[in-house]
Amino acid sequence: MDLYDGAMTSIDRDHLSALVARETTRYHDQHPRSRALFEASNHLFGRVPMTWMNKWAGGFPLGFEGAHGALVSDLDGHELIDFALGDTGAMAGHSPEALAVAVNERIATRGGVTTMLPNEDAEWVAAELSRRFGLAQWSFTLSATDANRWLLRLVRMVTGRPKILVFSYSYHGTVDETFVVVDGAHAVSRPGNVGAAVDPTTTTRVVEFNDLEGLRRELAHGDVAAVLTEPALTNIGIVLPAPGFLEGVREACDATGTLLIIDETHTFSAGPGGATRRFNLRPDALTIGKSLGGGVPCGAYGLSADLAARVHAAVATGADLVDVGGVGGTLAGNPLSLAAMRAVLGQVLTDDVFGPMEMLATKFANGVQSTIDAYDLDWSISQLGARCEYRFARPAPTSGGESMASADALLEDYLHLYGVNRGILITPFHNMALMCPATTSAHVDAHQEMFAAAVSELVGSH
Repeated sequence: MDLYDGAMTSIDRDHLSALVARETTRYHDQHPRSRALFEASNHLFGRVPMTWMNKWAGGFPLGFEGAHGALVSDLDGHELIDFALGDTGAMAGHSPEALAVAVNERIATRGGVTTMLPNEDAEWVAAELSRRFGLAQWSFTLSATDANRWLLRLVRMVTGRPKILVFSYSYHGTVDETFVVVDGAHAVSRPGNVGAAVDPTTTTRVVEFNDLEGLRRELAHGDVAAVLTEPALTNIGIVLPAPGFLEGVREACDATGTLLIIDETHTFSAGPGGATRRFNLRPDALTIGKSLGGGVPCGAYGLSADLAARVHAAVATGADLVDVGGVGGTLAGNPLSLAAMRAVLGQVLTDDVFGPMEMLATKFANGVQSTIDAYDLDWSISQLGARCEYRFARPAPTSGGESMASADALLEDYLHLYGVNRGILITPFHNMALMCPATTSAHVDAHQEMFAAAVSELVGSH
């Protein structure tokens, strides 16, 4: 097809398949040690430490040797610019100096990786989270999954309501109640859901993101304890809120006595106080994980003063929050995690670094958009602060269902492999790119050069 004839550029699927085959062969040729590591890992389930690592394209994931700042070194001696950043866990960059110093001091000098005892770091971190996000009181976990899971127990307890509500194709970690999506006019268990204890449609109501009418309809049943949502969907590709949507969610919750939980685990990219501060949201509770400790396992949940008082009142009538009531874990709030969070929040992901990170993300997005425009591709790119995502749909999807429908596994494999083979990593879960304090303009330029070349090979002669 002539690229400049005014028609939308199409993708020749046979040509795409041939390119994927070529890039896969190149990937195998360039990474023999990574492949050998994978093939020799006979005692690992799925041949990887965590089964999600098999999401990387190419038949096996990269084995890595080291990582610092925005760079990763693999087992075969290649240095790659990392826009995946551990799927957000390393938003502070890999092993920033302040984190390394704090962790070493806690382990080697002061001692005590886990003690089941409080120290001064905990109050410092909680106060900083209150300053950033506005929630009055905080508790700590080892992941955002745990934060969401435990908080759902608390909101069901204080409201006396059995259900929660999520948006279709949202992701809040491996929380049983959240694996439910909209299929036509019905709620169904999300495809691929593994061994659910109960059908999640019995515990959860679900509507599409940006569907206020659907939200109001489902909340009108009066059995929903809380709406759990990201301010923008991220794990199905970035789906931004329509103007007035988040305000409408708050109003619908207020009108029905429903609590609102904001999950900032990925949307922390929107600024030092996440999307909550950027959009002036008013959640009753907030969860966050991954990036708080620079990759050291940690998570947190915050409660408004009113919700905290309601929880304390329930404790006074017999709820068990200090033993085996289902909220808490032996390693949660451990000194190592708290030292890591204090270092990251106090010295790395400080208020002043988010502006430059967002400027780089804007440069990234503008470069991708220029290539999309040059070839008149039916693609789009969305941005949320320091995070970008390109999707195979134009305009950008406005719901999880639309975003899911726009996925193209073969096309993603091509772009991911093309990037890895030329020293660029983007997140294997779709096409997300994240900036960290160590990301540079030259790194963004390298991605743009790679992306433009990949698209040129894909459609330049068709």
